[in-house]
Amino acid sequence: MTAKKVQSGQSKWYKTQLLLKNEWIKSFIPDTRRMSRRNLEQMIHSYGMIYIKPERGTYGIGVIRAERREREGYTYQYEETLRRFTTFEAFHHSLVKKLGKRSYLLQKGVHLLKHNGRRFDIRVMVQLSPKGVWEATGIIGRLGHPRKIVTNYHSGGKPTAVEHLLSTHLSAQQLMQLKGDMNRLGTRIAVQLKKTFPHHRQFGVDIGLDRSLKPWIIEVNMNPDPYIFNQLKDKSMYRRVMRYRRYGLKH
Repeated sequence: MTAKKVQSGQSKWYKTQLLLKNEWIKSFIPDTRRMSRRNLEQMIHSYGMIYIKPERGTYGIGVIRAERREREGYTYQYEETLRRFTTFEAFHHSLVKKLGKRSYLLQKGVHLLKHNGRRFDIRVMVQLSPKGVWEATGIIGRLGHPRKIVTNYHSGGKPTAVEHLLSTHLSAQQLMQLKGDMNRLGTRIAVQLKKTFPHHRQFGVDIGLDRSLKPWIIEVNMNPDPYIFNQLKDKSMYRRVMRYRRYGLKH
């Protein structure tokens, strides 16, 4: 893979543009725009809650959650610090200072499902099988730290079995169907990205479920961490992910 392709693969904006070319996948992508004063003002007034993300970066580092409420003004949270503002001007000024010169994206906020008051999302691992077919080899929940806005393991998130997190929201049959839907979404994403990254053999698709249980694509990771699957008591998914990974490294 060329250096240019590798660099592009690290850009959340570039990957979003590639996925938007697919009409079916497009319906699962939250409104995403580049950071600007105009876009910030439009989106926070339209959606009430948005995420502000570095265009390049991993582990949820630098992600900010911003909200607007009629009587409370504007807020943004980074890690465990929450800041409040009465006017958009003060809110924007503080954010610009916080962001510095790095390139950021704005994304419509997904009000994630919660388990015991903590937000969670889902990681679907998609890998190319020895037969050359894309397969969803692992699916795991990431339970966010109670005081943080991201669910990443490196930010205090806890890898948790999907069945455990969703058992209070769904019946066993509904859960099986939803897992199938998320796995299909993951493999379709891999097929789409493979057109641009032909030598890539695995992707980690982060999916947020809203209160109506609709899956939303939060992010696609080009180099997903396989070891989070080792945190589960049942090691079968971990063994499968690692088997496919080792095969991919040899070919």
